[in-house]
Amino acid sequence: MLTHLATALGVLGLLTVVPGPDMAVVTRRALAAGRGDALRTVGGITTGLLVWGALTVAGLAAVLAASPAAYLAVKFLGAGYLLFLGAQALWQHRRSATAAATDAPDVTGSPWRTGLVSNVLNPKIAVFYTGLLPTLAPPHLPTAWAMTLLVLLHALLTLAWLGSYVCLLSKAGPVLHKPRVRRALGRTTGVVLIGFGLVVATASG
Repeated sequence: MLTHLATALGVLGLLTVVPGPDMAVVTRRALAAGRGDALRTVGGITTGLLVWGALTVAGLAAVLAASPAAYLAVKFLGAGYLLFLGAQALWQHRRSATAAATDAPDVTGSPWRTGLVSNVLNPKIAVFYTGLLPTLAPPHLPTAWAMTLLVLLHALLTLAWLGSYVCLLSKAGPVLHKPRVRRALGRTTGVVLIGFGLVVATASG
């Protein structure tokens, strides 16, 4: 069992640290609203993983992963949300570039909800949880308990990784608060979010 858990932790850890939409969403929130909002966004993302985990244990995520129509619906909703966040970031930093003040542009909406929605509307999580996670489950545990354990481990790894990333960004605050650097990073984050949105929209199931 320990060998299975060590293997699962290694795979989950690698999947967690690979940059993706979650990191881009957190970066955008950190640049625009600071450490507190970014950490609340991380909390929303982690909650989204727990939602997918609960759906997986209940068998609903497998239905989504197996249904082309449902998968496409969630895929396009998720892609549209990432495109919206990217366009919003570009617009806000365009406005800040012409403003006299050098403060970060305001962001609207709850940071926790932003993280939750961006994660819940990611159908790849459903495919990952129903396709790969069962292969990592310790064989000596009942399936439901094994899946629950792996989902909790993935959520904890995500919380630790993205939380550490936010703390790293906050330590670089003096550099990131320079208007030129902030605008450049804001634009880059906006472009990255739009890129991820296009990737999600055009990816095959």
